[in-house]
Amino acid sequence: MATYNKRGYKPKTKEEKQTNIEEESTTAEVFNALDESASKTEDFVAKNQKYIFIIIGLVAIVVLGSLGYKEFISKPKQTRAMNDMFQAQKYFDQAVTGVKKDSLYNLALNGGEGKFGMLDIIDQYSGTPSANLANYYAGTAYLRLKDYKNAVKYLNDFESEDEILAPLAKGNIGDAFVQLGQKEDALGYYEEAAEMRDNEYTTPMYLFKAGTIALDLGQSDKALTYFKRIKDDYANSTEAAKVDVFIGKAEVLANK
Repeated sequence: MATYNKRGYKPKTKEEKQTNIEEESTTAEVFNALDESASKTEDFVAKNQKYIFIIIGLVAIVVLGSLGYKEFISKPKQTRAMNDMFQAQKYFDQAVTGVKKDSLYNLALNGGEGKFGMLDIIDQYSGTPSANLANYYAGTAYLRLKDYKNAVKYLNDFESEDEILAPLAKGNIGDAFVQLGQKEDALGYYEEAAEMRDNEYTTPMYLFKAGTIALDLGQSDKALTYFKRIKDDYANSTEAAKVDVFIGKAEVLANK
């Protein structure tokens, strides 16, 4: 009987057959390994499912607990803090703009008419934004009452990214250190306050204070830098109107 080859068909060589056998063997080994791994995983889950469920449960508790804390504890706590802080803030505002300042600052600190003062807010509502803001009010009130150590203490506890309050807090600490006779410390805080934000209010104010303290400390070159910066960059500020005199003074001292 006649035989024929299909067009284009070539019988496999011995080497090609061996290669196919090896590939099939390797593939089988891979699948066997996967099956074995899956089987081990299933065995592990079966044996340890109690602990796995406990871990999953703990994670769920942490997540839900965090959400629950924010929704049912943190938010209501902040709302109560804001309400309880209202009268103390009112006393503070009256002290800034009115008369009998010392008594009003004391009321702002310690409370009155059965209402909380800033110190109560800090104590009772620790960790809330209101308690943080109360640190600023308390520190500033102590500064006005000439209790400079407490002013530094509470102002240092205040944290903020606010454009105005953040540098004011640092600057107030500088004011307290001036009164305590710690001019080097005061200069550091004035410089920090001046660099925290760039605006037409706090930046030239604290550059000016830094310049005057630098002059007192004999650092006339540094003072001159600060005064010239006010003149060049903040020409419309209150400080710019009087800075030429201080530039002249600093130049004289720097050339001695």
